[in-house]
Amino acid sequence: MIEEIEIQEGFKVVAITNSTPETLNYLKDVDSTFIQLHFCVNCASSLFFNEHYSLGFKENKSVLLYNPKQNLPINLTVQPKGKHLILIVSIKVFHSFFSKVAGLIPFLNEENKDKKYYLDKELSPSEVLIINQIFKEHVHHSLQQLYLRGKVYELLSLYFNKNEGEDQACPFLEDEDNVEKIKKAKQIIINNMAEPPSLQQIADEIVLSLPKLKEGFKHIYGDTVFNFLLDYKLEFARKLLISKKHNISEISLQIGYSTASHFISAFKKKYGTTPKQYMMSL
Repeated sequence: MIEEIEIQEGFKVVAITNSTPETLNYLKDVDSTFIQLHFCVNCASSLFFNEHYSLGFKENKSVLLYNPKQNLPINLTVQPKGKHLILIVSIKVFHSFFSKVAGLIPFLNEENKDKKYYLDKELSPSEVLIINQIFKEHVHHSLQQLYLRGKVYELLSLYFNKNEGEDQACPFLEDEDNVEKIKKAKQIIINNMAEPPSLQQIADEIVLSLPKLKEGFKHIYGDTVFNFLLDYKLEFARKLLISKKHNISEISLQIGYSTASHFISAFKKKYGTTPKQYMMSL
């Protein structure tokens, strides 16, 4: 899924989620008056500039691109299960954000204003958390743009904060073994969504303490285990409704609800409509 949302004139957000088994390609013309910020938060992506040069992104990596003398069209590929966020901001709008602190951002000062600029860096746990919240889109549709605007501005302030390294980073996430254990926990939850094991059982299976399971899951996926499971189940149910191969009672049982009424209530709370109304609107 590719979603383009205009935050304001001269500022656009592109959220790309590849839920297909194939590589997803995204093309967009971007002229020389715009800055691009790319955030790869899951799997890998590649940005192609011409037939001879490409830039690869690894998980939790970011890249800023700006060239005032040359257009930089986006030719991006996102691997299956990948998520990639792009901020496309005009230099004029960008200046308005940081006019009082331009000295902190190298390409905004007088000496560099006509030079191209490139920055790649590892995303901090705080930035990963915000990006995951952007992809979740768990707010009511009428508030989505306001919510997104706030999160994007928060992400920018962290990204350009020189003192970010002074903040307390999550030492848990620096251990790759711990991160792999949390990913395994996520898969256990998905595989058993109808009858999920307890958090303690999951912690025992992945050989991690319960507090570390909770903390690590929140840092990596931007939500509690319970909320993640609830969102996953309801999104799974929504896709089953689209297929029109199952009735509401069958779907509610399939995702672990003992009664259809509980499923209907949860679905309406998340999507603002009942499963039946949703099916009729398709």
